[in-house]
Amino acid sequence: MKIKKGDKVQVITGSDKGTVAEVKKVFPKENKVIVEGVNMKKKHLKPTQEQPEGGIAEFEHPIHVSNVMAYDAKAKKASRIQYKVEKGEKVRVYAKSGKAVK
Repeated sequence: MKIKKGDKVQVITGSDKGTVAEVKKVFPKENKVIVEGVNMKKKHLKPTQEQPEGGIAEFEHPIHVSNVMAYDAKAKKASRIQYKVEKGEKVRVYAKSGKAVK
């Protein structure tokens, strides 16, 4: 999987299409990522001693990695990621601009 934690990504499909945000967590075995502010779900909480009113909590659910694309902030475009070897080191680069990721 070429998307890593902390990468800026753009959602390319679904109800949050076009959203640019940061990846909070990556699940490589499931090919899923959690993106900040995307795919929000609500969970109803029972009242407890710590929180006597209970309430409704809202949090992000994972989305499939095929639904996001790495976002190049300088070019202001979504791009695929390639690997190149520079000075004996494997480096991730944007396919459209050829610049290194981060």
